[in-house]
Amino acid sequence: MPAGFLENICKHSKLCQVYSFCQGTSNRLTQLGTFEDHFLSLQRMFNNCEVVLGNLEITYVQKNYDLSFLKTIQEVAGYVLIALNTVEKIPLENLQIIRGNTLYENTYALAVLSNYGENKTGLRELPMRNLQEILTGAVRFSNNPVLCYVDTIQWRDIVQDVFLSNMSMESQNQPRSLTKIICAQQCSRRCRGRSPSDCCHNQCAAGCTGPRESDCLVCHRFRDEATCKDTCPPLMLYNPTTYQMDVNPEGKYSFGATCVKKCPRNYVVTDHGSCVRACGPDYYEVEEDGARKCKKCDGPCRKVCNGIGIGEFKDTLSINATNIKHFKYCTSISGDLHILPVAFKGDSFTRTPPLDPRELDILKTVKEITGFLLIQAWPENWTDLHAFENLEIIRGRTKQHGQFSLAVVGLNITSLGLRSLKEISDGDVVISGNRNLCYANTINWKKFFGTSNQKTKIMTNRAQNDCKATGHVCNPLCSSEGCWGPSPRDCVSCQNVSRGRECVEKCNVLEGEPREFVEKSECIQCHPECLPQDMNITCTGRVRSSTLRSTLLCGKVFTGAAAGTAMIPATPK
Repeated sequence: MPAGFLENICKHSKLCQVYSFCQGTSNRLTQLGTFEDHFLSLQRMFNNCEVVLGNLEITYVQKNYDLSFLKTIQEVAGYVLIALNTVEKIPLENLQIIRGNTLYENTYALAVLSNYGENKTGLRELPMRNLQEILTGAVRFSNNPVLCYVDTIQWRDIVQDVFLSNMSMESQNQPRSLTKIICAQQCSRRCRGRSPSDCCHNQCAAGCTGPRESDCLVCHRFRDEATCKDTCPPLMLYNPTTYQMDVNPEGKYSFGATCVKKCPRNYVVTDHGSCVRACGPDYYEVEEDGARKCKKCDGPCRKVCNGIGIGEFKDTLSINATNIKHFKYCTSISGDLHILPVAFKGDSFTRTPPLDPRELDILKTVKEITGFLLIQAWPENWTDLHAFENLEIIRGRTKQHGQFSLAVVGLNITSLGLRSLKEISDGDVVISGNRNLCYANTINWKKFFGTSNQKTKIMTNRAQNDCKATGHVCNPLCSSEGCWGPSPRDCVSCQNVSRGRECVEKCNVLEGEPREFVEKSECIQCHPECLPQDMNITCTGRVRSSTLRSTLLCGKVFTGAAAGTAMIPATPK
């Protein structure tokens, strides 16, 4: 490769830059709190974002709000929805491509709807001057009375022909350069001019600056550093000399439309070379070499179930009486879990009866939620969230309002009771408006967070002074990291040692039954063959199967013994 070759490519191509990603939203026309709350949520999600992995939804933005943070967005994987705004300008001037992996109303990749206010106010400018391609989906502009330059766009140059019949036009934007309908016959997709020499490479989307796959404005399939490709470099390559598959040093994972050397921390790696939010059927997640990986189950898998909003629960708002049994024996939830007031009130419109609170115990098998956990209703006489007492990890791959992975709001509980929780991989925590709740402020939440920018919002619960006055404090056996409730089983970690899940003052090393040894501050029971020694150590470790050497385990020497077989003491001297 000639000196300076890659630098020269990067000088004329946008493909060399390292993009910043954001998740996107799926709120559609739902308003999140006040106009100010809704705007701040929008700003948090898309600030400094260049590639939106989901949908870009700009709604309910009021006049004079500053949307300049949207200028960084260059690519949207889902749909773009611009609706019910009174702001005069939405500066999506660097947006180049809308992929349409998900569509608004199952039809539109771009929907601009009802953006107006009083006295002829509303959206006047939508400078999407760099938008060159919509891969899937149609476009709809409706009821934007003050938006100018409506009829000047050549949508045939942007939208695929198969979707043109679904176009709905009332308003549009400013003139822009054409990259498809003017192309010479020799061009397979896009071009930068009318001449056959102006054809873009077939891996390009939205146009190009030259004929090579490194000259694309945006990639049609995948971007691998400075080059557009049909697939990312495979992780393994066939070696025709050894007749084996060897590791490809240039191998990369596909992450959205980008090839990456390493998947983002909160995603799962597949053997096929992809970064995914959840493993497929017959696979389970495992931590390996510092990454979450999908491994094929050896026999029946642990039970992974869809969460609210996914699959059979796509249009479901909450766990309720008709769907609770679907979560029986589930250990992992792929998606989110919502428990809302409608669950206990029932819904006459859908003929859904009230949920029997006892059925919530079905959720006790859940150990993992890949999305978020939202609880806004709970049985009045239940003092904690014991249905989730075995929940170990909330991954936060999707978040409520694009921000929260754990939300516990407006309940009558006195403690959280999430005694098995070990990690909240991504997303913030909000615990608010629970008038009887104590203990939440005792917890060292940073211990659970997977990233440095996660935050907690713990407010308007029971006052800490009231909690102390009524004895709602952590057990003395708990460490300074706090507790989930009053019991020694509720400690985040122990002051001294633990036996199983419970904190204890000491282990039965010299006295007490059964006798134990200490391993990493945990009391481990001695093997039953070990004879208790009076005020002396009874054992020093676990009995291991297939051990073929003399092992000091019980204060005596055993030769050639394996666990589960006869153990014959050596002759004492």
